[in-house]
Amino acid sequence: QVQLVESGGGLVQPGGSLSLSCAASGSIFRIVAMGWYRQAPGNERELVAQVTAGHSTNYADSVQGRFTISRDNAKNTVSLQMNNLQPEDTAVYYCNVRGYPTLTGTFADYWGQGTQVTVSS
Repeated sequence: QVQLVESGGGLVQPGGSLSLSCAASGSIFRIVAMGWYRQAPGNERELVAQVTAGHSTNYADSVQGRFTISRDNAKNTVSLQMNNLQPEDTAVYYCNVRGYPTLTGTFADYWGQGTQVTVSS
């Protein structure tokens, strides 16, 4: 049973910073990627940032240069440092882990419960 627990959301003024953290527990044979998605009211869930097992990173154009994703393999966590936050960053942020649960199975996506980030003056 894989569980992802998120923390670090909250309310911040434009230009401020927040750091999100996601702790993974349970059994995953091989992790392909870990990342963060977000969904604002009325919008589709979108990829924010992702780091692969090979430590390559991908960022949405809208957050490039402002957000930084990092992994701590020893602690099974993935974090998202968000700087210069803007109102358009307001959304529920979801931790995502993509991996193979077994040696022979297909990959699966695992999701956190979501944490609210609100950017407002």
